[in-house]
Amino acid sequence: MELTLTTPALLFPALSLLMLAYTNRFLTLASLIRELHRRYQTEHEPGVAGQLNNLRRRVYIIRDMQAFGIASLFGCVLCMFLLFAGQLLAGEIVFGLSLLLMLVSLGLSLWEILISVDALRLQIRDMEP
Repeated sequence: MELTLTTPALLFPALSLLMLAYTNRFLTLASLIRELHRRYQTEHEPGVAGQLNNLRRRVYIIRDMQAFGIASLFGCVLCMFLLFAGQLLAGEIVFGLSLLLMLVSLGLSLWEILISVDALRLQIRDMEP
């Protein structure tokens, strides 16, 4: 396979959308954490503290998802620079690493979704008769 400047450039739209989705998830969780924190301060519900711990874990995972996504994007830019400079082997190595970083980011995203679904399942179970 021949790696050209356009190959890593193809990942820019995907990585940009991925980062936007991660940021939206982070902002939603931050809002929920603020709401639960306020509720815990006034009502001292024991279940809220457990939810906050779950959300804290998810926020850390999202932070890591974003870090690996940014590192992948950085690697794609570096790859393009190396290819532009005529360093084909280095560009191929960096591009491969960028793909691995994106895989890690996506894996973390899956893990965070599984935690989220599990939390929702527990929430729904509380409402069942």
